This record gives sequence, structure tokens and C-alpha cells, in this order.
Amino acid sequence: MRNVRRLLVPLIVILAVLAAPRVGQAQVAVSITVAPPPLPVYVQPVIPGPGWIWAPGYWAWGPYGYYWVPGTWVRPPRIGFLWTPGYWGWVNGFYLWHVGYWGPHIGFYGGVNYGFGYIGVGYVGGYWDHDRFFYNRAYNNVRNVHITNVYNRTVVVNNVTRVSYNGGAGGIAARPTAQEAAFARERHVAPTTLQRRHENTARGNPALRSSFNHGRPPIAATPRPAAFTARGVVHAQGAAPYHPQPAVRRAGGPAGPHGPAPAAHPGPQQGPAPGHPGPQGGQERPHKGQPNEGGPGGPGGPPMQGGGPGGGPGGGPDEHRHP
Repeated sequence: MRNVRRLLVPLIVILAVLAAPRVGQAQVAVSITVAPPPLPVYVQPVIPGPGWIWAPGYWAWGPYGYYWVPGTWVRPPRIGFLWTPGYWGWVNGFYLWHVGYWGPHIGFYGGVNYGFGYIGVGYVGGYWDHDRFFYNRAYNNVRNVHITNVYNRTVVVNNVTRVSYNGGAGGIAARPTAQEAAFARERHVAPTTLQRRHENTARGNPALRSSFNHGRPPIAATPRPAAFTARGVVHAQGAAPYHPQPAVRRAGGPAGPHGPAPAAHPGPQQGPAPGHPGPQGGQERPHKGQPNEGGPGGPGGPPMQGGGPGGGPGGGPDEHRHP
């Protein structure tokens, strides 16, 4: 019986990879038995200028274990698109990486509180209004930059945690809402070329490996993708204790951009992550005279995605740090 179980577990993981849905849904790129480290504490670099959107940092997996991919400001591939971060999820004894993607709405990202507007449900850092992106100064470092399309709105945070994965022992207990599940079926766009270069640069930097920095990377965030030595680069201000395990199981190909290389196709997918019932976030009606997140926002627009429990690390107007 033990031998049968030993054969079934890898088979289940392989089938999950082969069954990964088409572009717009979940894609499992790699499976590991080691939990990723907690998210480090760091300050957000100043935005380079109008039109940039924040992509939070995360732990990816490479030949030497987990390594930190710094948070950075990025240009969306098209007007109206928002970034849904990737996340690690626990499934049948493995941590599976779900690749981030660009799309018209923010999908499910494991309930992970990445900070800077990514509070675990939706995004409260800004919204598109036609061809202009409006920034919530409560979650974006837009000081000393000539950006006129800004507003200020803080949201109460209920999941102030640095846990970086969904489900399993010690993981975040969150499941996708019906709205997020619908968003997962939309057509999505893969991480941009600069985003892939950004992760490749991080993977080749030994100082960003968790085995070297013990969860406190010297380069926690950059002002632009792959600009690891540019002015404005910030280091982690804190880290939680991390004791990794050596056992590793892989599903799919060798390590590659955005977590190890996708097992199926390189398109960005994200869908319902396994886990336990937890904070759902629902919708929140916008306050009169204040803009909404996502979509053509602004007063009178659609409800803010994932409003409810909210607010995230990222600090207030005078401090942009995570968590």
C-alpha cells in the first residue's frame, strides 16, 4: 500500500500539470515540498513616472532553492491591464507555483498580502480611467514625482501577515471568490519581456538566494525591472526566522522565468488555489466622490474588487513599506 501511495502522489501532480487549463486559468509551473520563506519587510522605491504599475516581490524557485525576485515598477503591456501576482499554493503535499499575469481585472493570488495595495484580495493601489492610471497615494510612493492623477484612500487590513503561501500548515486560509473565479476565465497576457529579464537577473544573483540572505535580501525592490544597481534600489529591513527543508519534488521542466519553467505553455494563468475556507473579501461600494479600483473607475463606476477586508502593508501616505 505504501508503494502504491508513493507512485500515486507524483502521478497526481503530473496529471495536474498536464491538465492545466488554457491561457486565462491556473498554470502550475513547479511543485516543491519546501515552504517558501516569509515575505521580507521593505520600502517601495519612488515611482519612475506616470503609467507605471507596481509588481510586488516574491520568492521564486531555482537550482539553489528559493531566491527573492525584487518588487519593481513595470509598464503594463497595454492600457487598462492590471497585474495579478503569482503565488504558492499547497496541493496534495506539494507547494505549487501559480504564475502571475496581466488582465483587465485582478484575479485570485492566494490571499497573500504582498503589500502596496495587494492586500490579499483585489488591489487598492489604483485604477484605470480610460487611458490614465490613477494612483492611491496611501499605497504608492508617488512623492516628488510630477503625477497629477492621484487620490488618497486607506482600507482596513485584516490579514497583516508575512506568510507567502496559500493552504497547508501555516499557510493562508483563503479561497477564490465567485468573482475571482470568473476573472480567471478571462483572456490574460503573460509577464512582459522586462519582467522575465528581471526574474532571470534575480536568479543569477547568489545574494538573493534564501540560503544566503536568510530571508532578508540585500536587493528587496528596484525602481525599474532588472535595474539592480540603479539609484533607488532598496534592501530588506527585516525578516522572519526561516528553517527550510532539503526535500524537493519537481513537476514540469527545469527552472526558468517566473518560477521554474512552466510545465505546459508560457502563457500567464491563475485560477482557484487550493486551501481552506477563509477571508473572502466580497465587494464594497465606493464612497461617493471617490474612485474605484480596476476597470474604468471613478465615482459611479463598478464596485471595488475585493473591497471588504482590506488595506495592506505598504503603509500610509508617509510610509510605503511592506509589510
